[in-house]
Parts: sequence; structure tokens; C-alpha cells
Amino acid sequence: MSGTLRVLMVGAAFAGDLHMDGYSRILPGKMEIVGISNRDTGKAEALAKRYGITGYKVYSDYRTAIEECDCDLVDVCVPNFLHYPVAMAALEKGRHVIIEKPLATTLEHGEEILALAEKQGKKIYYGENLHCSPIIRKALSIVNSGKIGKLLYVRARECHSGSHSPYAQTIEYCGGGSMLHMGIHPTGLILALNEGTWTELVGMCSGGKEKNLRHKSLEGEDWGAAIIRFKDGFSALLEGNYISEGGMEDAISFYGTEGCLHIDLTFNSTLKAYSKPGLDYTVEKASVTTGWSNPSVDERHNLGYHEEIKHFVECASAGKDADRGLRGIDGLEALRLIKMIYKSSAEGVKINNPYIK
Repeated sequence: MSGTLRVLMVGAAFAGDLHMDGYSRILPGKMEIVGISNRDTGKAEALAKRYGITGYKVYSDYRTAIEECDCDLVDVCVPNFLHYPVAMAALEKGRHVIIEKPLATTLEHGEEILALAEKQGKKIYYGENLHCSPIIRKALSIVNSGKIGKLLYVRARECHSGSHSPYAQTIEYCGGGSMLHMGIHPTGLILALNEGTWTELVGMCSGGKEKNLRHKSLEGEDWGAAIIRFKDGFSALLEGNYISEGGMEDAISFYGTEGCLHIDLTFNSTLKAYSKPGLDYTVEKASVTTGWSNPSVDERHNLGYHEEIKHFVECASAGKDADRGLRGIDGLEALRLIKMIYKSSAEGVKINNPYIK
């Protein structure tokens, strides 16, 4: 396409705010927000005002928005169970689509989304921000340079104290627990690192409800982990949990024959503060900000959200696929792997990858 990319945002809550922050940093003329859809239109207007967005139309229903809004790209920032119907409606209308993680709540829905995108000749951009983090990109460039030798083992986790969204409490609405919501980030990263060629895995999860370690009302698990072996011999330990107090933990370590790398995405600030009354904000999910802390500096940039949105705008404008790890197929493979981790945990068995010969 030529000219300015026109974006319709569906959803104006947490994910919508993350994405709008990214759009707001793109130079004028590259893209414009032409519509915002949210059941509570007041939230849509508040989001636009927060980032100085003008000249857009507000919709209370995503179906009406997709049908009436003249756009090129639909950005899906709604709860998990709505990813499928919103994406399908956008594709039927002939739009490119950004979908936040996870791609869908079921594999069947994820496969249908990709099938329709291929039929319509449109692109699915999968919102996995870790691939666009400047810190992770630097680490991966070192890994790929061979300067830590042959990769042997990766340990990666994303954890916090638990989602407060009502849509995250039941499997019907969210598709899983902490492994799907949190663990899918390191899962997607590791799959992209090795082109998805895992051979076997063992998963273990807390079980949901009374079997959970802490969140007894949560239908999904509040702790999950998996050990995964890849075709070229390296292994990975992945974890996602809802039992970590003190703020979001995003930590990844790479171990090679000639060295190692350690990444701390959320507690790496060089700014150190002490406050008796408490700061306004330190790091995502930190419930206490009194005493000593390391307030995050441009947290969203470090986590990759801004570069992710910039990349999607550039790709959608050119009608091309995103980089590995950020395509619809990558979202589907990450979802498939999480579902196999659940199967391994539920059945107490090791699972071999049926797609690798």
C-alpha cells in the first residue's frame, strides 16, 4: 500500500494502552488511529486523550467498528476469548490483523485464524514483545555470534503475583493459567531461537483451583514449568507463575560451552530510590513502593512494546510478514507447545514432538 497506514484499535484497556503508547512514538505520516472500539466508550476516549490522538471515531461494538471503519489494520487488544471472533471479523473484511498473545484460547481457533488469513491474502502479526526488546536483541546477537560457544541450556521465566482481570479467572475466557499467560512469552522466544524444532518435553503445573499453590479460586494453574529438548541438543527450562511477589520477573539465562548470558528485563534499572511515603510507580505488578527500590526507566521500551508496534506498522504498510517470532504461525506454534505442556502435566507423561521426524 502507499500513504498512511490506517489503524482501528479494538480494546482500550491494559493491552490497548501498551499499543497506543507505541503508536504515539511513530513519526506523523506513517500511520494514524482512525477508530477505537471499546464497550465502554469513555475508556476509548480517555485512551485517545492520554496520548493526544485526534481525528478518530469511537465505536461501542467491534462488529460495527470493523464493518464501518475504513482502515488497513485491526489491532486486537481485547480479552483472550475475543481474539478469535474479532480477528475472524477483521479478516473477513480484508484487513491485516495484530493479535496480542495468546493467538487464541484453543488450537482449533488459532488454526482457523491462520487459514482465513491465507485465504484472504492478509497478514497476522503476533504480539510477542520480547522479540523486540533491545536488551534481548543484544543478547541474541551475542548468542548468534558464537561468542559464548555452542548453546547448551536456556532458563527463562516470566512471573508475577497474578492477574486481576475477571477474564483471567476461568478457562472458558482465558484458555489456561499462568503458563499460557506468562510462560507463553519465554516459550515463543525459545521457539523462535531454534526455529521451533523441539523434540520432547515434560510439563508440570499446579492443577487449578484447590490444587493451586496460592490462588484457589483460579481455574487455571498458578504455577507451571516445562523442560524441553531441541533437535540440535540444547535444552530449556521454562516457567510461568502467579506466585511471585514484588513485581514482574522477566529473567532469561543462556549457557554455552564458552560462556553465559544473564538477562533481567524488569529489575535492571540503574536508578535507585528511597521513599518513606512510596513512589507512584517502580515496576509492573509491584504492590509496595516504599523504602529502597529501582524504579524502571522507560519500562515499555525495554520490554519491546515500542519496537514491536513500529515493526508491525512497517510490515503492514508493505504488506509483508513480520520477523520470526512475530508472525501468526509463531503464535500458533507457541500456543500448540503450551497445550502440549498442559497435556504432559495432566497425564504425567513425556511428550515427543509429533511434527519432528
